[in-house]
Amino acid sequence: MNIFCLVFFIRQMRNVIMPIFCRISHRAKAKLVGSLVSEEMASQVRLRLLPSARCLFDEPVQVKVAGLRSRQVVTMKARSTDEKGVEFSSSATYRADGSGEVDLERDPSLSGSYVGVEPMGLLWSMRADTLHKRFQKNRSLNPHVVKFSVHEVEGEGSVLAEATNERLLIGDGVTRLPIKEGNIRGVLFTPPGEGPFPAVLDLYTFGGGLSEKRAALLASRGFVVLTVALYGHDDMAKNIKEVHLDYFEEAIQLLRKQDKVANKGIGVTSLSKSGDLALSVASYLPGVDATVWINGCNANTVLPLYYKKRQIHPALMFDLSKVIPTESGAIIIKYCNNNPLVEETQATLVPIEKAKGHFLFVASEDDLNWDSKAFMDQMVERLKRHGKENFESVCYRGAGHYLEPPYGPYCHSSFHGVVGKPVMWGGEPRSHAVAEVHMWKKIQEFLRSHLSCEASRPTAKL
Repeated sequence: MNIFCLVFFIRQMRNVIMPIFCRISHRAKAKLVGSLVSEEMASQVRLRLLPSARCLFDEPVQVKVAGLRSRQVVTMKARSTDEKGVEFSSSATYRADGSGEVDLERDPSLSGSYVGVEPMGLLWSMRADTLHKRFQKNRSLNPHVVKFSVHEVEGEGSVLAEATNERLLIGDGVTRLPIKEGNIRGVLFTPPGEGPFPAVLDLYTFGGGLSEKRAALLASRGFVVLTVALYGHDDMAKNIKEVHLDYFEEAIQLLRKQDKVANKGIGVTSLSKSGDLALSVASYLPGVDATVWINGCNANTVLPLYYKKRQIHPALMFDLSKVIPTESGAIIIKYCNNNPLVEETQATLVPIEKAKGHFLFVASEDDLNWDSKAFMDQMVERLKRHGKENFESVCYRGAGHYLEPPYGPYCHSSFHGVVGKPVMWGGEPRSHAVAEVHMWKKIQEFLRSHLSCEASRPTAKL
C-alpha cells in the first residue's frame, strides 16, 4: 500500500513541476546551461607564462592561453599594486586561433589598452584608475607581482584562467648592502662570483629617498653598483639648499675600494636632474670612464653646485609663468627653464670638454619635462667644437621623460616634487616602451665597452 502511495505522489509532483519548468524563459534556460558550460570550459583553459612565471624585471615573458573554443574572443587582463598601494591594470581583447589558443607574441589585440601585436603590452600599458600616478617600485627586495587573467567577453566576464608573474628586481646571488659610511647614504649591490666586476655609481633621480631598481638590475647583469641618496633618506636632511661634488667624490672612493671592483675607472648613470650632476662628476672628478646621461640638462639646474667649499656653478632657474595647463590638471613645464646659452646664464653650463671618459647621451624627442633633445644637441656641438669624439648619442621619437628599465607601466603624468604640481612627462606608451627596451641594452653595452672586465655578465635578455 505504501508503494502505491509513493508512486501516486511522484506522479502528482511531476504534474506540478513540469509545467513550471516549461514556463521558465528561454533566456533563463540558456543562462543555466551556459553557466554549466562555462564552468566546464574554465576548468580546461590554461594560462601559461614562458619560460617561467618567475623572472627579472627587465626580462620578457611569453603569455599563452590554451583550451579555448575555436575562434573564441576573450579579454586578457593584468593588474598589480605598487609600493604606495596604488593599483594599476590593463586589458586587451584577443581572438583564439582554430585550435583555441592565444599567443601574445603572435596574435594582435583587437581592442583595449592597446591594439596590435604587443607581446608585453599588458605590462607597459597598465595604468592607475586615478590621474597623475607614477608606478612606484623602488625597493629591490620587493618583486613586481603581476596577476594575469583570461575572461569571457560575453555575459558576466567570468574568469577562465589565472597566472601570477613574479618579476624580481634583484637576481639570484646578488648581495644588497645598505651603506652608512661617512657622508654616504645608499645601497651597494654586488654580483655573485669572484670578480673583478665593472663599477657603476647610480644617480637615479634628484629627490628625497632612494631608488634601488636600476642599480639592482644592473648588478644582476654583472656590475657592482652603488646607488646614493642626496637628501631625505635615513638620517639625511629633508631639504638642501646646495649640492656638493665632494659627496660624489666620496661615493666614488667608497665604490673603488670594494674587493670585487676592477682596477679601472667607474661608470655613472643618471636621469633627469641627476643628468647634470653626472656631467659635473665626469668633468671635475678623476677616474670616471663612462657616463650615461638620460633626459637631463647641459647646465647645473635647481641648486648651486659646490666643490671644496667653493661654488663652481650657480643654478639655472625656471620661469613658472611659462607653464602650459592641460585639461587633465597637469601642467607642461618643458619651456620654463631659462636658456643656458645666453651670457647671463653661461656660468651654469658644465664644461664637459674637460671630461677624460666617454659619454652616452640619451634623449626623448617628446620629453615634456624639458627640452632634452635640444640640450643633447648643444652638448654634441660643444664637444665637436673642442675636437672631442668621446661620445655617443641616441634619440627616441615618441618617448617621454621617464626612460627606465623596460616592462614597467608607462607614466603619463605625476606629481613633480620641485614644481609642487602634477606635470606631463610626454611620450606615447608604445613608442616609449620600445625605447626603454633598446636603451636598456644600449646602456649595458656602453658601460661594458668602457669598463670591460673578464668577469662581466651578458646583457639583459630583451
